[in-house]
Amino acid sequence: MQAIVCRAYGLPKDLVFGDAPEPKPGPGEILIDVHAAGVNFPDVLLVQGLYQVKPPLPFSPGVEAAGVVVAVGEGVQEPRAGDRVATAVMGGFAERAVAQAVTAIPLPDGIDFVTAAGMILTYGTVYHALVDRAGLRAGEWLYVSGAGGGVGTAAVDLAKALGAQVIAGASSEAKREAARRSGADVVLDAASPTLVDEIKAAANGGVDVALDNVGGEQFDAVLRAARRDARLLVVGFAGGTIPQIPANRILLKELDVLGVYWGDWASRNPQRNRANFDAMFALMAEGKLHPRVDATYAFADAPQAIADLYERRLVGKGVVRVR
Repeated sequence: MQAIVCRAYGLPKDLVFGDAPEPKPGPGEILIDVHAAGVNFPDVLLVQGLYQVKPPLPFSPGVEAAGVVVAVGEGVQEPRAGDRVATAVMGGFAERAVAQAVTAIPLPDGIDFVTAAGMILTYGTVYHALVDRAGLRAGEWLYVSGAGGGVGTAAVDLAKALGAQVIAGASSEAKREAARRSGADVVLDAASPTLVDEIKAAANGGVDVALDNVGGEQFDAVLRAARRDARLLVVGFAGGTIPQIPANRILLKELDVLGVYWGDWASRNPQRNRANFDAMFALMAEGKLHPRVDATYAFADAPQAIADLYERRLVGKGVVRVR
């Protein structure tokens, strides 16, 4: 089969498009014909050997995919061959990929593979963050850092569907426009020297919830812009710097700092994760949730897609069309 292959740790440009062994599903696994695969920050880390999971070389990156089940391993009752699914995988930038059967999300007829491939990690993460962890309520003020990326635009979209008021921070005008398209009420320049004051002014004194997937100075800003009893969601560190949290700020404002590790949670709670996606599919059917893919790439151009994300050219969500 054809695949994008990482033969040695390095930069996205070092990936090659070529032949790879056909995968086979083991016990509890499914084999899918991949139609589309999402582009995500873990792909950047995987090809550099910096991700917390290090598959043996050579391997194919790609951590989310959508397609059709073509075979199932021992003990798998569902999904069945022929079912349309989307799932977290390891090796999604390939014509076929293996995934754990319990993590597969059945797709309603009205959801195409490209949309589905762009939802698994981003919308799975933000639903778990905003609903399961923070309990975001209608009318509350939410600040989203990195709001022009895949996780950020998903967070804005979902928060608006839940009735929250959203302040989005992004580093470029193109990314701020992506946040506006997703429905943000207020859009701010994340690099502004007065960002904290601007967040507080927009949220009438401070935000109730903040979702940070950037880290570094962005986390410090949301820590200072949070009102008393706020919930701060630590989702990731796309900016490259893991923040050190001054515990006195947590104490003085009685803040809740909540970690969000969706991948591990979903693998341990597959039924709850499936219920989360069912809830989101229902919101989509009602016209309240609007997942979008901002850039699509040809299969052979997957290395360029990862490079665009790595070099901060990718705005919003990117998906590779494998078929």
